[in-house]
Amino acid sequence: MEQTDHYPRNMIGYGSTPPHPRWPHEAKLAVSVVLNYEEGGESCVLHGDVHSESVLTDVGAEPLKNARNLNVESNFEYGSRVGFWEIMRALRERRVDATVYAVGMALERHPEAAAQIVDSGFEVACHGQRWIDYQFVSEDVERADIQRNIEIVTRMIGRRPLGWYTGRPSPNTRRLVVEAGGFLYDSDAYNDDLPYWVRVSGRSHLIVPHSFDTNDSRLQRGGDFATGEDFFIYCRDAFDWLYRLGSEGRPRMMTISLHSRIIGRPGRMGALLRLLDHMQGHQDVWLCNRSAIATHWMTQHPC
Repeated sequence: MEQTDHYPRNMIGYGSTPPHPRWPHEAKLAVSVVLNYEEGGESCVLHGDVHSESVLTDVGAEPLKNARNLNVESNFEYGSRVGFWEIMRALRERRVDATVYAVGMALERHPEAAAQIVDSGFEVACHGQRWIDYQFVSEDVERADIQRNIEIVTRMIGRRPLGWYTGRPSPNTRRLVVEAGGFLYDSDAYNDDLPYWVRVSGRSHLIVPHSFDTNDSRLQRGGDFATGEDFFIYCRDAFDWLYRLGSEGRPRMMTISLHSRIIGRPGRMGALLRLLDHMQGHQDVWLCNRSAIATHWMTQHPC
């Protein structure tokens, strides 16, 4: 490829001169805790799908064509029946602000969980109408799903969502989200430790990057985390390094991504509590939701 040819990826970013985020109260690190609410929106023949779910489940199942996988379904049910409540209790007892990524179909199936989220005051961002891979979903279907996700969150939470994260997006997702309007940011990116601006459909659009590494999905995805302790150690080390950068005058942001059916298990919850206690044991840490990060960035670093 000639260097003059258009290349759609940005391999440079901020390079050697990242901007100082000027976090509130001169915080050395902004930490965004995210709880993914997905259970009830995954692939299942009961939902009109042609195969059962096989991703991020303890049973490690292959997708069954035109059949239910009762073990997988039961594994997901643990997240909404038990894990969600344990995680919410932990966050609220420690007064940790958070963002809930809500799958529309999942949230609609559990109004009690929606009421708990409303009572918590946590931000609710869209996580797609379905917890599926949108890679090959038609543009018209994805557009309709985006609108449905917005409608469900608005109705059940009582406020319009300001953030978007599909997780398994299509090449059309970001453009469709921008065209839908009303969003401060999307998080379908993993390529930075600071927010940044992009141009989409002729508009400036803010990216607040997510994380696959400080993410409890690693207890399922590839199996490189065997225990909650692995999750704790990795996230603690990431926090300590980023806090060190902030102490040196180079503040960043960090995302901790949680799933009710994963970290919400009894053998893993202790690791989450230790992580929260470790972070709260440091001064000058901004534990905040993602819309707060986006709003701050728009003020301090407008496009």
